[in-house]
Formats: sequence, structure tokens, C-alpha cells
Amino acid sequence: MAERVVIVGAGQAGAQVAISLRQLGFAGAVALLGEEPAPPYQRPPLSKALLSGEMAPERTLIRSEAYYAKSAIELRVNSRVERILEERRAVVLAGGEELPYDVLALCTGTGARRLALPGAELAGVFYLRTLADAARIRAAVRGGGRAVIVGGGYIGLEVAASLTKLGAEVAVVEALGRVMSRVVAPPVSAFFAGEHAARGVELLTGTAVAALAGAGRVSAVLTRDGRRLPADLVVIGIGAVPNDALALAAGLAVDNGIVVDEQGRTSDPAIYAAGDVTNHPNALFDCRVRLESVHNAMAQAKVVAQAIMGLPARYAEVPWFWSDQYDLKLQIAGLGAPDDELILRGDPAARAFTCLHLRQGRLVALDCVNRGADFLAGQKLIRQGAPLDRARAADPDVKLSEL
Repeated sequence: MAERVVIVGAGQAGAQVAISLRQLGFAGAVALLGEEPAPPYQRPPLSKALLSGEMAPERTLIRSEAYYAKSAIELRVNSRVERILEERRAVVLAGGEELPYDVLALCTGTGARRLALPGAELAGVFYLRTLADAARIRAAVRGGGRAVIVGGGYIGLEVAASLTKLGAEVAVVEALGRVMSRVVAPPVSAFFAGEHAARGVELLTGTAVAALAGAGRVSAVLTRDGRRLPADLVVIGIGAVPNDALALAAGLAVDNGIVVDEQGRTSDPAIYAAGDVTNHPNALFDCRVRLESVHNAMAQAKVVAQAIMGLPARYAEVPWFWSDQYDLKLQIAGLGAPDDELILRGDPAARAFTCLHLRQGRLVALDCVNRGADFLAGQKLIRQGAPLDRARAADPDVKLSEL
């Protein structure tokens, strides 16, 4: 049994590994290392309630600071790990300090994909990954100010909704042909585009950004089709990249994230990984996948803690995600594909409907708007993999739980 576990990354996955180890009765030393000054916190509110001012920063904390001391978890904030010394089983922090480990857990998450265009480094251009980022964006917004969001994924649309609530005039630029195209079906994209447009958000799809203009500070976004969008601030939301540089430098297997098995173990048996940074197998869909979701981070972290304890563990979950925009809750389960058969349950005009994704007659994913019961039942149907009666599945008066 390991006597010292070091966890690199104090986000949702890292905190959950530490918490689960103590809940499982691990009596050894646990060190939790985070680069930010804050204790571990939830990231989903950053683009939603925190940015709009409906949630205070302290409410995002996963546990109070006192919890870590009480649980004998050595929480070290402002601690950046520079490299892993596999042969000595130690990590090296910025400044040269070495911390030994028997087991290492890499929970380093993702970083914002950077915009490599002229003007991207101007003042007033923001990325949203941390509490500090959210605070800076909120401080930059003023009623009547003009904000341009680059990227029409669910994070970009959440930011658009939050800034609209704060009184900003918002435009969203999406290079692909529809918003949230990588995560939802076309009818759901069309519905959310309409909801944003109804609140005054200008949506530009099928056009990419050519440059950001300004003298020291951003003043406009220039698109490739010749448009000039005035901007007092710009938020870049063009996706995330796995923070796998430490693993790569240590010689671990890396392929769009740190490659792990069903227990979260890397190519080094003494090193595990969990959360957004992992490329892991999904037995339900018979594929490898890297997921950016709280559910994945927490569930995989729990499996890693069990594996460290020598307990039976196997990560095999139905992926799920959610997004809050205005008074709308979007819940997604499963892994859809562009060529899936689509069945619409309910009327989008009623602002409560579900889009089912079928493959060979079986439910593989669903996008639910304000239909929580469909979401919960749909997860079970995806796991079961049983064929669906299409006519009954399309009837919103028939409960999915009855299929």
C-alpha cells in the first residue's frame, strides 16, 4: 500500500481524488498541489452564475479550506510542478523543491486554446478558465459596452448570456455553420440561436475571425468576410487543450491527453491520471475519448482513488454534460455523431423538448432542453442499449422511463 500520494492539479478531479482517498480510509500522506491561489473550486459557474454576479466566489469552493486541514490533506496553492522524476518517484516544483511520492495522480485539466491571430494580445482580450479570469471579465463589462465572443460553443453562449444580463451588447462569431455544432443536434442549435437572437445577441456563423484591431487596447474584431465588429472587450472561447506537457516530458503515453486504462493508470504503474486531461476507454461506446465535464472528472477520480487503495475499480460511465443559458437548462447524455438518426420529442416553441440520437435503432445520446425527466431516463436507456420503439419515443406524453 502506498504511503504517500501526490496529486498534481487542484481542480475538480484532483480534489476528488484526495477526498475519496480519505473517505476510503487511506491513512497515508496526501499532498494536493494547485497552481492557483484559491482552494479547489467548481469551474462551471465561471461562465454562468459567477460571471453574471448571481453567485459569490466562495460558493464555488468544493470544500472549505478548513476541510483539508481537518482531513490531513496537505493543500498547497500557488504550487507549480515543473517536472516529474520518474526514476526517483518525485516531482520538482518551481523553485527546485522536490516532493517524493509512492503514487502520483495527474489531474492537470485543460487550458484555453489560444487565438493565434494579429491583435490577440491586445488589452481587453480575455480567456475564461479561472476565478481571476471571471473577475477580470466582469470588471471590464459596463452597461452599454460592446462585447464580442469568439466561439459559439456552449461556453461561448453561456458567456454571451451572462454578459447580456450585465447589460452588454453582445456579438458571437462562430466559424462553423451553427452554434454548439460539436455537442448538439441541428434542431437544438437552431433553438438556442433563436433564444440568443431574441435577447439581442448578434450571431455570426460560418465566418472566422481574421484579426483583432486596436491601438494598445482592442476596439474591433475583423472577420474574414469583411465585417468589422466594434468591441470594448473580447472573450475567446474556441475550445480547450489538455495540459499534458508534464506527462509528455516524463515519457508517459500521450495522445490528445494522457492515455490511461479503465482504472486511470498511465503507462507508468505508479502514476494515475483523472479528469479532462485523460484519454480513456469507454466500454459502453467501445472507443477511447477525452471528455471535458465535471461528471467525468469526479467519477474517474473516484475510480483512481479506489485503484490506489487496491480496490476493484473500472471506469465505465455514460458521459453527460450540461449548460445553463438564461432560464434554459440544456442536458446532454451519451456521445452523438453527425449521421445519427434524430427523433424530436416535444415542441421547441414550448421551450421544453428533447432530441434523441439513434444508431441502429438504439439510443446513443440525447439533448434535453428543460426536460430533466427525459435526461435521467435517457441515461439508463443508453446504458441498456436496447432498441427503441420510434413512435413511442417521439411521443412526449410517453415517459422515456416506460420504454
